[in-house]
Amino acid sequence: MKRDSKLSGILHVLLHMAEHDRPTTSEMLAKAMCTNPVVIRRIMAGLKRAGYVSSEKGHGGGWSISRPLEDITLHDIYTALNSPALLAIGNRTESPGCLVEQAVNAALGETFEEAEALLLKRFGEVTLASLSADFHARFKNHQNHHSSTAHTS
Repeated sequence: MKRDSKLSGILHVLLHMAEHDRPTTSEMLAKAMCTNPVVIRRIMAGLKRAGYVSSEKGHGGGWSISRPLEDITLHDIYTALNSPALLAIGNRTESPGCLVEQAVNAALGETFEEAEALLLKRFGEVTLASLSADFHARFKNHQNHHSSTAHTS
């Protein structure tokens, strides 16, 4: 089953952007993500509408994060993505006539709702600043243990 990795990808892009003191072009971000710049522009357009990034055209232009990293949560980015489905599993049928399947759906539905609520709560507690701090700690540890460099392009 294919997993939706859009949230992970956008967070990756945003953390790369946070490492630059200047706007980052779609081409640079696409290279870091091994994708096409058009894909990056499409993703960034949704974040721009939500006010999390801005863009500048022309020489020296590109994408910039519009708010402090402490003010942007995973939940904010998830919402800017139009709140995609969090769980890949679901009920066999939504309106079953079978009483057994109704019981199964009721139990699963309640459990899914609880799991999604817990996940969304946690998304609201994790900021881009905390992800950035984790990256920097990992990078420092990596430098102390390896002579090669981490993926920071």
